[in-house]
Amino acid sequence: MDARLNLFANPVAGKFTRYINSAGKVIADSTLPAATQELVKLRASQINGCGFCTDMHSKDAAHAGETAQRLYLVAAWREAKVFTEAERAALELTEQGTRIADAAGGVTDAAWENAAKHYDEDQLAALVSLIALINAYNRLNVVVQQPAGDYRPGMFG
Repeated sequence: MDARLNLFANPVAGKFTRYINSAGKVIADSTLPAATQELVKLRASQINGCGFCTDMHSKDAAHAGETAQRLYLVAAWREAKVFTEAERAALELTEQGTRIADAAGGVTDAAWENAAKHYDEDQLAALVSLIALINAYNRLNVVVQQPAGDYRPGMFG
């Protein structure tokens, strides 16, 4: 299976992804916990059906020391006992922020207030930015049908 468009070779797509990769570095360098960042990226990618990003972020998280049990349970985090209250708040905000079109009201005040209990303002800014960023990556890859399965941690630098 080949992608409809080679995002890595096309000059316009390449320039665009360099810019959003720079935005991603700001988030990665923030005080939002790295484990939370990976869980958020994985959950949004699952919701959006992005095989490429699901492959990438599950492998990156495992490479960074995340347990297989937690990775397996991200899709069912509400019933899983392996996530902290802060992580659960981030996952709820991720789901609501990713499923905006499915919920007429968007992100609820309750989800926001719960996240704000666990994260300071800079971490919330990073979390909101990360949710927006991973959704952008998911859409790029889903639209072009980017094949999944060949990602190796660190292959993009």
